[in-house]
Amino acid sequence: MFDSLAEKLQATLADVRGHGTLSEEDIDAAMREIRLALLEADVNFKVVKSFTAAVKERAIGAELVGRLNPGQQVVKIVADELRDLMGGAAAELVFSPRPPTVIVMAGLQGSGKTTATAKLARYLREQRGSSVAVAACDVYRPAAVEQLVRLGRQAGVEVYERGSDRNPVEIAAWARDRASSEGKDVLIVDTSGRLHVDPELMAELADIKKATRPHDVLLVVDAMTGQDAVAVAEQFAQTVQFDGVVMTKLDGDARGGAALSVKAITGRPILFASTGEKLDQFERFHPDRMAQRILGMGDVMTLIEKAEAAYDERQAAELERKLRKAEFGLDDFLDQLRQVRRLGPLQSLLGMIPGMSKELRGIRVDEREFDRIQAIILSMTPEERRHPERINGSRRLRIARGAGTNVQAVKALIKQFEQMRKVMRQLAQGRMPDLGALMRQSR
Repeated sequence: MFDSLAEKLQATLADVRGHGTLSEEDIDAAMREIRLALLEADVNFKVVKSFTAAVKERAIGAELVGRLNPGQQVVKIVADELRDLMGGAAAELVFSPRPPTVIVMAGLQGSGKTTATAKLARYLREQRGSSVAVAACDVYRPAAVEQLVRLGRQAGVEVYERGSDRNPVEIAAWARDRASSEGKDVLIVDTSGRLHVDPELMAELADIKKATRPHDVLLVVDAMTGQDAVAVAEQFAQTVQFDGVVMTKLDGDARGGAALSVKAITGRPILFASTGEKLDQFERFHPDRMAQRILGMGDVMTLIEKAEAAYDERQAAELERKLRKAEFGLDDFLDQLRQVRRLGPLQSLLGMIPGMSKELRGIRVDEREFDRIQAIILSMTPEERRHPERINGSRRLRIARGAGTNVQAVKALIKQFEQMRKVMRQLAQGRMPDLGALMRQSR
C-alpha cells in the first residue's frame, strides 16, 4: 500500500533526520524531493503545492525547538500535515436515533461499489452488532442483483431485491419501508452506476435520495485510478451531495494519489477503505495511522484491533495450559497459523510494525507457505501431530507424499516446530530462552 510514495518520502526524511541543525536551504532541498515524490504519486498539483508550502512554513518557523532535534521535528511536521491532508481525525457515519439508518452507496461502474456494499454491511453487523439489510437497486448492470444476493449471503445480511425489471427508485422506497417494518438497524442501498458521470445517473441518485431520505451518502471510488477517482469525486460533489468516500483497492495502490487528494479537493473525508478481495478486508480509514504507515512509523493500533477481533479468550487460556504442561502439538500450531491468517495478508501485517516497512522493502512474503505447512500437518495422523518427535524416516516419506512435497520440507518443519515449542514453553514458565543456542541449532 503506497509502497512507491512511502519509499521516496522515507528516503528523503531519513536524510533530513540525520541533520543536527537545518538551514533554510536544507529545508528547501527536502521540500523539492517531497514535492517530486507527491507528484510522481499522482497527487493533485494544487494539493502538492499547498502541502509543501504548509510544511515549509512550519519547518522554518519557531516549531524547530524542544526535545526533538530539528531533523526529527521536520519528520513530525510532515506526519502532521499528511494526517491533516487526509482529513485529520477519523470520520464517522451518522446513525439515526430512530432506525433504520439509511446509507446510499453511489459510484461509477467498475469502482467495486456492489462488493463495497456487502463489505460495509458485514462490517456494521460484526463491529456494531447491527441488524443490516441491503437493497439491490442496481438493475442495469447484468447479474448485479445476483451478485449482491450472493455477497449478502456471505456477509450474513438480508438482501431486499425485486429482480432487474423494476424501477430502482421504487425498489429503494419499498426497501426502506420494509426495513422499517422489520425493525432493521441499517439499510444500505446499492445504486446503479454508469461508465461516466452523466445527467441520468445524477437524476436517478437524486430521486433515490428523495425516496429514502438517507442519513449518509457514500461515494465509492477506485484508488487505483488515481486522479481520475478524484475527478469523479469532484463531479459528484458539484451535483449530488455525498457525505464521505469509500476507497476500494487501496491495497494495490502503490502511489496513493487519490487517497491524498480527495479530501482536499472535495472537502469530503474517506470513511472506509477496502484492503483486499475478501469481505473482511475492509476497515475504517484513520488519517493519522495512514500517515504513520506512509512514513514507516507502523500502525500499531490497527494491528492491535485486528488481533483483538481474532482473539478468543477461552482458546488463549487453553493454549497457555498446553504450553505449561508441554502438550502443545502441531494441531495447536496450525490453529495459531489460521488465527494469524484471519488478521489479513502477512505482508500488510508486518508493515504495521514500526520500522518494518523499510526492512521489508523489496521483499515479498509468500502466503502460499501457509498452505504448504498446512498440507504437511494435515498429512500426519492425529498421534503424529500430538507427538512429532516420534516421526521417523518412513513416516516422513509418507507425509511428504501426502502433502505433495519432499522429505526435507517435512523434516525442516518438524525441526522448526520443536525449536519454537521449546521457546514458547520457556516463556510460559517465565524463563528467558537461550536464543543464541537455538540459532546455532537451526544451522
